[in-house]
Amino acid sequence: MNLIFMGTPDFAVPSLNAVCEAGHTVKLVITQPDKPKGRKLLLTAPPVKERALELGLPVEQPESMRDESIRAKIASLDADAIIVAAYGKILRKDILEATPLGCINVHSSLLPKYRGAAPINWAVINGEKVSGVSTMRLDEGVDTGDILLQAETPIDPDETAGELHDRLAQMGAELLIKTLELAEKGQLDPVKQDDSLSCYAPMLDKSLSLIDWTKSAQQVHDLVRGIQPWPVAQTRLGGSALKVHRTRVVEGRGECGEVICANPLTVACGEGAVQIIELQAEGGKRMAAADYLRGHPVEMGTVLGK
Repeated sequence: MNLIFMGTPDFAVPSLNAVCEAGHTVKLVITQPDKPKGRKLLLTAPPVKERALELGLPVEQPESMRDESIRAKIASLDADAIIVAAYGKILRKDILEATPLGCINVHSSLLPKYRGAAPINWAVINGEKVSGVSTMRLDEGVDTGDILLQAETPIDPDETAGELHDRLAQMGAELLIKTLELAEKGQLDPVKQDDSLSCYAPMLDKSLSLIDWTKSAQQVHDLVRGIQPWPVAQTRLGGSALKVHRTRVVEGRGECGEVICANPLTVACGEGAVQIIELQAEGGKRMAAADYLRGHPVEMGTVLGK
């Protein structure tokens, strides 16, 4: 099939690789513009652009899909479908209808649950036991189009959003190829979403980072793993910020935020306790909590978050 591929972050790269490996012709890759990144704000290409150039594919980076030149380019390519994987911009009706098969999207949730920008993170934050990927035909709503195929996977109780992301990216690529195989045979059977079962997964921001020790140990643990690798859970220790990268739910009781065991570092929550496995002191590097404690002992009875 002749395809146009639209995607931006790491999640989309396996899907781009997969369509190329399956023998489809990618006539154009559309991705977002290069953006400043890091402390030095160096202009950096998105992962999809980097991979597309490695594959020798033509790349366009329009500031807006309202740009007449990009719309004309899409229309001129005689593509069978547009593949969309975490592109990051809303597409207008004329783009959605620009190819015979429309826009086929790879979404990292079991729709209609977790429509929106951060489905993987919110599934983990909310303590879901199962996640998955969906292919769908895009419409003018936010992830509201008809479902084409789905595949599900259990979420490990200690799995971070970053780890789940990598698994779902591969699953999404595999599901996309199955979807295209059925499309070629005319065997797709779209299913309308049940809006009554939907929920929204908004973009993450740093306001989510602060740990509320009055919540249960499970809720704290789910937050810690759900906002990895960004924006990372935080609390305060001795007046300084402390990032909490990895935890484990354990038994224990005490004042909310109280260190009830100094080594291993165990903190009481509203219900139960969590053991902090990996942390990062302000201005320091991420490390095992045991290594940190050797040089920075924390007394029992210390209350985090103050």
